[in-house]
Amino acid sequence: MEKEKYYITTAIAYTSGKPHIGNTYDVVLADAIARFKKLQGYDVYFQTGTDEHGIKIQEKAEIAGIQPKEYVDKIAREVKEMYDALDVQYDMFMRTTDEDHERIVKKIFQKMYDNGDIYKGEYNGLYCTPCESFWTESQLVDGMCPDCGREVHPQVEECYFFRLSKYQDRLEDLFQNHPDFLKPESRVKEMYNNFIAPGIQDLCVSRTSFSWGIPVDFDSKHVVYVWLDALTNYITKIGYDPDGSSELFYKLWPADLQVIGKDIVRFHSIYWPCFLWSLGLELPKKIFGHPWLLMGLDKMSKSRGNIIYADDYVDEFGVDAVRYYLLHEISQTNDGNITRELFIDRVNTDLANVLGNLVQRTISMGNKYFDGHVTNKKVLSEEDTEFVKAIQNLYSKVEEGIDQLQIAEAFDEIFKVLRLSNKYIDVTTPWALAKDESLKDRLETVLYHLLEAIRVCGRLLSPFMPSTSQKIEDQLGNSLEILTYVEDNSYDLNQPEALFQRIEVEKK
Repeated sequence: MEKEKYYITTAIAYTSGKPHIGNTYDVVLADAIARFKKLQGYDVYFQTGTDEHGIKIQEKAEIAGIQPKEYVDKIAREVKEMYDALDVQYDMFMRTTDEDHERIVKKIFQKMYDNGDIYKGEYNGLYCTPCESFWTESQLVDGMCPDCGREVHPQVEECYFFRLSKYQDRLEDLFQNHPDFLKPESRVKEMYNNFIAPGIQDLCVSRTSFSWGIPVDFDSKHVVYVWLDALTNYITKIGYDPDGSSELFYKLWPADLQVIGKDIVRFHSIYWPCFLWSLGLELPKKIFGHPWLLMGLDKMSKSRGNIIYADDYVDEFGVDAVRYYLLHEISQTNDGNITRELFIDRVNTDLANVLGNLVQRTISMGNKYFDGHVTNKKVLSEEDTEFVKAIQNLYSKVEEGIDQLQIAEAFDEIFKVLRLSNKYIDVTTPWALAKDESLKDRLETVLYHLLEAIRVCGRLLSPFMPSTSQKIEDQLGNSLEILTYVEDNSYDLNQPEALFQRIEVEKK
């Protein structure tokens, strides 16, 4: 039977500089969701990449004394290396300087123009270079860009406009009658109240004040505005073509989930639907505008000097420790927070103590008392009921959390069972049972339950912490893929090895 497809994308990283740890959250988040969907049997396609045009890139390259393409080649390489360091398994890493993308963007611009959705005009207003965004006076916050808080500058420029205003009614219907399109709900209210209800303004979609962009075929002094160029990557790289799209496009589109940061929700939930309507295409099924990771409760920025790079933490603490922190500490609706002290405390408390200690001492007891071979003798006691039920129910709770895009909560359900496992050891006292030969079958039953809890938790950890999950499987000597408690299983244990070492704060 053919598997059901699942197409997931992230926002493409802007190549103005090396991404900090907060910039890597959405690609790790999407990777975890993609891996979970694979566990469920979906045919998953995961796309990410880099956004490489715009005035900011041109200016950075000029400062560096190199051509823009050389500059973005370097940054794109750094982005890929960062994603590889974080064990992200994407199917496509696209770049907006890819020849096939540029070719299709030109066709898309032409089709929108032919449809009457693009017209030539003049922009006279306020521009924020870091955000590549135009603003009206009324949209500013204390005279500054409402997105990044930086200065805006007056700009008069000939450009082509996209008729966003034409789609006012369709946008109102989308936001009022399709509650699952944009998550979380707070983003829906923000976009509707701030941008749609006051009336949508037409959007500048070309520039003449710089040259680093995709040229407009029929008017060569114009280049395609970076947001039209960037947003269309989700369809260009899977084979969309106005003159005839590929089989892959018809298989994958519409996207099942598009994962983005909360700062670019406006572009994805307002501009992107209008672009797709103009092309006669379906909208993505769901867009998730996730919160940020803050550094000591402040937004990370080079000017503040509070940047953390994920690969530095991977080198020092290991990839799964970094993935754990990112996925566990940012909820669906609230920004996460990172400091070195918080990171180390979380590794020591959850990874070394709760997870690592449980696996090591359980496997050690299985080897000590049963020479590594453990089966279920089914000598039950009342404390087993709650524990086995928790193992049985875990998969459905994790599935529900991920389906609801409550990833941190889904992750925490696994650790609840791991904590319950440690409590189960304290209650059943295997070391005491081992002293009485007549209780040997009861002891083996207890260890069997613990091993099943570790196996199920280990399998469900694989989307979040893939290398740790594999280490657990190797130590258990059991590769059964069933994601719930199995009554008749058996274990041939290997020697335990520490999954995570406690970090001595003084030494670090």
